[in-house]
Amino acid sequence: MTAYTTSEMMTVAAARRLGNSDVTFVGIGLPSKAANLARLTHAPDVTLIYESGPIGAKPSVLPLSIGDGELAETADTVVPTAEIFRYWLQGGRIDVGFLGAAQVDKYGNINTTVIGDYRQPKVRLPGAGGAPEIAGSAKKVLIILKQSHRTFVDRLAFVTSVGHGEGGDHRQRLGLPGAGPVAIITDLCIMEPEAGTHEFVVTALHPGIAREQVIENTGWPIRFADQVDVTKEPSEAELVALRDLEARTAAAHGQQGGEE
Repeated sequence: MTAYTTSEMMTVAAARRLGNSDVTFVGIGLPSKAANLARLTHAPDVTLIYESGPIGAKPSVLPLSIGDGELAETADTVVPTAEIFRYWLQGGRIDVGFLGAAQVDKYGNINTTVIGDYRQPKVRLPGAGGAPEIAGSAKKVLIILKQSHRTFVDRLAFVTSVGHGEGGDHRQRLGLPGAGPVAIITDLCIMEPEAGTHEFVVTALHPGIAREQVIENTGWPIRFADQVDVTKEPSEAELVALRDLEARTAAAHGQQGGEE
């Protein structure tokens, strides 16, 4: 078996969550990498939609932003951003919203706004973009990010995008139409919301990862499902497709190595 990194395991595990017929609203960064890996492997007919208007984008390299020209050049069609949100997203036509995050909490709420006090933040993050609408209206949401005490926090400094709110039926009481986050995929494990509470619990550990590592890298008392699986290792085909994608991206963007 070819050696692989924890970042590669995370990307592969996230890509596997997309089906061939899914209409997917894709965030830039890790979500875009995982979604395009899915398109290049088991889900060639997955429909990738980006916020700027491309529908059915098939980029050969990872986009630097939603305004990257190759998204439009390789798309089946390009529509106005307002149509993406009103007709596709709010119209209930997005199967999967694929999001990254700077921070996430136990109920899958996302912060991409500030670290620290809002008026005098320690760090000002990129902001909301379309994530709040995606988190609210997509039929289901996948979240991908690296796991640490800094990223998995007990309480968010700012709730940019609502997941399951305060847990339980809070999301329904807020009137949000989508099911919310159904999985958080990290470089250590996969978490899914517990029935009833909607608190995220560990349902699968990546190969070689101990429970203690997950506990040490989570800012709340993380719990584990009764049955915890082990994620299937990346296949040779998945690794080749991912590494080729990263190499093409690095060459196109003048980088020395692929994005972590």
